[in-house]
Amino acid sequence: MPNDKSKIDIYFRIDEFVYKVILFLRLVPRNLENSEILKQIIRSTCSIGANASEADGTLTKKEFLHTFSIARKESKETLYWLRLLTRLNPNLISKTKEIEQECSEIAAILSKILINARKNDS
Repeated sequence: MPNDKSKIDIYFRIDEFVYKVILFLRLVPRNLENSEILKQIIRSTCSIGANASEADGTLTKKEFLHTFSIARKESKETLYWLRLLTRLNPNLISKTKEIEQECSEIAAILSKILINARKNDS
């Protein structure tokens, strides 16, 4: 798929987001509940980046839409797990607020890219 500036920016933004989340997770106290949630956050967050990167290398619009859709779903899943982590660890609110906001923005951008790609298809 073509690499216009907005798509290049979203790839960079996702990479930065994944990096920040991983660094943040190092600060979270380890207990039974947190450990399971942290695993889920790592999986879903890294999947956003992996699927967006895969979408960048697709050969067809159908493949692009499919892999970007997965990235969007993973961003929404990440947001769920981050919110749950925050509810269980209220002391983290000041740190998770920014991460949750960035995750929401990434999900919205991915949604907009998908809408525009589908619109351009018709």
